Amino acid sequence: MTEDVETGRADATPGSRARRVPTSRADRDRRRPRSERGGRGGRGSRVSGGRRKAPQPGKVVFKVIIASLMSLGLATGLGVVLVYNNWNGNIDRQDVSKQLTNRPDKEEVAGPKEPMNILVMGSDTRSGEGNGIDGESTNGLSDTTILFHLSANREFAYGISVPRDTAVMRPECTKEDGSKIRAATGYEKWNAAFAYGGPACTIQQFEQATRIRVDNYVVVDFNQFKDMVNALDGVEVCIPDDIDDEVRNIHLKAGTREIKGNEALTYVRARYRIGDGTDPNRTRRQQAFIGSMINKALTAGMIARPDRMISFMNAATSSLQTDFKGIAQMADLAVTAQGIGADNIKFITTPWIYSGKVSSGIEWTPEVEKLWQLVRRDKPLTPEFLKDALSAGDNPDGSPSAGNTPGDGTSESGGPSSPSSPSGTTGGASDGTSDGASDGTPGGTPGTDTPIPPPTNEGLSTSGREAAGLCT
Repeated sequence: MTEDVETGRADATPGSRARRVPTSRADRDRRRPRSERGGRGGRGSRVSGGRRKAPQPGKVVFKVIIASLMSLGLATGLGVVLVYNNWNGNIDRQDVSKQLTNRPDKEEVAGPKEPMNILVMGSDTRSGEGNGIDGESTNGLSDTTILFHLSANREFAYGISVPRDTAVMRPECTKEDGSKIRAATGYEKWNAAFAYGGPACTIQQFEQATRIRVDNYVVVDFNQFKDMVNALDGVEVCIPDDIDDEVRNIHLKAGTREIKGNEALTYVRARYRIGDGTDPNRTRRQQAFIGSMINKALTAGMIARPDRMISFMNAATSSLQTDFKGIAQMADLAVTAQGIGADNIKFITTPWIYSGKVSSGIEWTPEVEKLWQLVRRDKPLTPEFLKDALSAGDNPDGSPSAGNTPGDGTSESGGPSSPSSPSGTTGGASDGTSDGASDGTPGGTPGTDTPIPPPTNEGLSTSGREAAGLCT
């Protein structure tokens, strides 16, 4: 869709006339009967006898919504409907539900809304314009897989990252034409499913491995991700040391600052010469960046800056592949979650250990089943997972935010996390479970006989942040 600068309308043709929108109070008054015009100093309507009408909260909210929509139209010269249709037109909607088999049922939970599980995949193909900046080449794999869980009461949300190098037995999946992609006969890396069959095969793999029902999915291209960062006018990061990777042509200076464009894209892709060089810790750094991005979007005054809001939405919907029905459905979901603050949006990585099942690979520890049960039962993260969590409200330099206190890397007993677990998940019972059991029963989960553990410091430890290449 193109925009004519003179008329402010899309696809304007010669001779068409732009509709003049009244933008001042004087303009609006001239269009109203004299008897209905307000006084110069009027702050609201009055009823007979001079008594001011009582405020009506419902109408105030409605006026704010209308004012916001009008500001979009006035600031850009476009009608709101045209903007809305443009965003819907950007979306590549693909319903893959008919390609999914043996799907798990969703557990019944109490709450005013339905809990939502949204699987986000980042396509790391370097073939798109601007995507090959790191000199690497892939065959349409997926660097990033994150399950976003939104609680039924809309009081908390968390994202669970599955590192791409996780060893998994890839299940059989179905192509769009109905033909089958045979299951793997041995262990493969997690992101192989995306290369074989795109989002449908990744969802199939996720559901079979976790028994969690995926409600919706989203595939984001990295170039699209870069445009979203640019629309926010940059995202703040803290790089502890200079990154100089001559082989992949990645060069980033140390310090705390806002980055955007190719520099932001390079940062989230960088793996070597930063932190410990492992994929799970690159995943943690990506989580920190996404958290900082969410925090910026929540505090950037997007409604007050309609130009930024439109740029952000244009970038977010551009080439977006999803099974959401459209912008309206996404907006409805976002409205129900608007009360969740940045500090209540957590990011964690599936607990893992190094593994020889695949090259340079990792595998899940038994504790991962406790994590999946929390999701299935719509429970908040327990202390054993919160101690390794990042928050959207975290400060990039590692200092505590107003509503969150980072962990000190110790368990409840005061001992350090087990060195045999690179993910930082302890092998003991720091989460309140007895005998360090890893039978899939979540420790301290409400609704079980296990006592709820006392609160602990939340947040990734200093050593964990250093391993991820984050400032401390």
